[in-house]
Amino acid sequence: MKQSFLAILLLFSVLCSSATSCSRNADNIQPTNIENNNTNDNMTSNKINIKVGSKVFTATLSDNNAAKAFKEMLPLTINMTELNGNEKYSDLPKSLPTNSTSPETIKNGDLMLYGSNTLVLFYKTFSTSYSYTKLGSVDDATGLTTALGAGNVSVTFEIQK
Repeated sequence: MKQSFLAILLLFSVLCSSATSCSRNADNIQPTNIENNNTNDNMTSNKINIKVGSKVFTATLSDNNAAKAFKEMLPLTINMTELNGNEKYSDLPKSLPTNSTSPETIKNGDLMLYGSNTLVLFYKTFSTSYSYTKLGSVDDATGLTTALGAGNVSVTFEIQK
């Protein structure tokens, strides 16, 4: 009876060890998913889409910590408030790193950070004495003024796919 018990115990031990080995190997397998690979590539890209209604504008993000932190928040849909007939702005859900400077001239399509958490999208070119941290700019701002309109607007920012 002792021999039968030991044989069963040995067999059980071998089966458990084998099952554990398979389980460990399965945990180390990384799925190869084209969509995941694209997501990783997208995270290293500095291109984003800015959607206003049915219009989509491509923007290039700056190479700075604020732009990187902003990109980590994407996708993000926010209601932007009209100000001064040249910009839309909205407070972000969290503060971003800043490195503000006075650009002297704001350009149509500039995407800036005012303070540490106010996102500003400019749709007209003008001179300024205010300081901003540049997040990026719209590559081709043709039609941006029309798309943003005269009032408040919902805008979606997302990493370009």
